[in-house]
Amino acid sequence: MSVEQTVKPITVSDIRARKNGEPLVCLTAYTSLTAVLLDDHVDLLLVGDSLGMVLYGLDSTLGVTLDMMIAHGQAVMRGSKKACVVVDMPFGTYQESPEAAFRNAARVMVETGCDAVKLEGGVEMAETVKFLSQRGVPVLGHIGLMPQSVNQYGFRAQGKTETEAKRIMNDAKAIADAGAFAIVIEGTVEAVARKVTKTVAVPTIGIGASPACDGQVLVTEDLVGLFKEFTPKFVKRYSELGDGIASAAKQYAKDVRARKFPGPEHCFGMKPPPKSKRK
Repeated sequence: MSVEQTVKPITVSDIRARKNGEPLVCLTAYTSLTAVLLDDHVDLLLVGDSLGMVLYGLDSTLGVTLDMMIAHGQAVMRGSKKACVVVDMPFGTYQESPEAAFRNAARVMVETGCDAVKLEGGVEMAETVKFLSQRGVPVLGHIGLMPQSVNQYGFRAQGKTETEAKRIMNDAKAIADAGAFAIVIEGTVEAVARKVTKTVAVPTIGIGASPACDGQVLVTEDLVGLFKEFTPKFVKRYSELGDGIASAAKQYAKDVRARKFPGPEHCFGMKPPPKSKRK
């Protein structure tokens, strides 16, 4: 039996069972190649709508479409064999009604084969989370700093006031009770994220939140130094691949202009003519 056949995929149930257990390791992935490189090292791959900013150069995630998420979800699924794959629902595809959310979420799951979807929101989205969960669509929640609500809350840390802290706690309870199998807490004051983690019965996954969360997620391009438009406070760079790529391109351009590349070893030669047979 091949190694590939013995790999046991991580399921939504496995993620849910990790509450208070070994921390969940999560990273974003938008391409098949990235999924292949990350798959052995993570528990969950998130096809995040952050791809709008990281890959497409958008100012926010609001311009991301359902077709974009499906295309990248399909790519990641081709590269992932083990990790639980979750695809973001983009802005405008789930807020209208639970029914509309189900139609779009079902399309994502059918066309990509992913394990679950993620949507932003708390109390106001609880009905939708319940509707989806009861109909076979596992939901990863997302509270705190919500990029799709940038026009309402801005890109700033959440939970700094009692009112905000109470809202975040209520949001967490509402979607956990509605059936979310885990909750991403983003850009939230550490003490608030810690309290949420202790309170809800499902795993929390922090990004700019608390080390007490049941897991952590980062944008891979931030992690490895590929995205440098800005660096959030909560990001730790583990590599500087962007500098390496720029350096390689610079050397390549130099070699091409100097006619040092391609060399003979990079070219195809003609087959020698067949030897004539002597009579």
